[in-house]
Amino acid sequence: MTISGYKPSTLILWGVLALPALGMIGPLLGDDPKAFRALLHPTGEFAARFMIIGMMASGLMLLFRGRHWPRWLLHHRRDIEVAAFLYALLHLAVYLIDRGTMERVMEQLAQVRIWTGWLAFLIFVPLAVTSNDAAQRWLRAGWKTMQRLAYPAAVLVLVHWAAMKDWGGWPPALIHFGPLLALWAYRLWYWYLRPRAPAVA
Repeated sequence: MTISGYKPSTLILWGVLALPALGMIGPLLGDDPKAFRALLHPTGEFAARFMIIGMMASGLMLLFRGRHWPRWLLHHRRDIEVAAFLYALLHLAVYLIDRGTMERVMEQLAQVRIWTGWLAFLIFVPLAVTSNDAAQRWLRAGWKTMQRLAYPAAVLVLVHWAAMKDWGGWPPALIHFGPLLALWAYRLWYWYLRPRAPAVA
């Protein structure tokens, strides 16, 4: 049974993905500038967290071959990554409104913690726009090539987070990105570095 073309599991997932945003409604609609500014970190953190979870799907499929739950995660990866983009969009909106003017935005653009965030977001825009079956059919093999841009974008997000507070953001950034980096290392070892049995002549 589906509701408007969406399975109940997908609707439940989107309900869970929306939960962090519910706590942000008050500050977003309120007139307290400090409470509004305080949304900068949670919007960015949830964008990064959902991005990381989505990008872990392939590595978890390889690590836990034959298990059902990595397949569920892989199946819903697109939903999770679109949610990550929506939180990133909210993060950007809060940042721009908080800065107030384009002049104040440009003042910070040369800082590593700022331009890495901008560049990562610009990379994620085409990835989000093409996160649908129609785009996948239209782009064909080029769709997978485009999706690989998520890897450099994720590195930019890591640097963006770490560079906050005069590079004091490294500990929380590495805690969040650690599992993803470990899975990337495992995939590299599995496909290219692990010992293989010699071919039988």
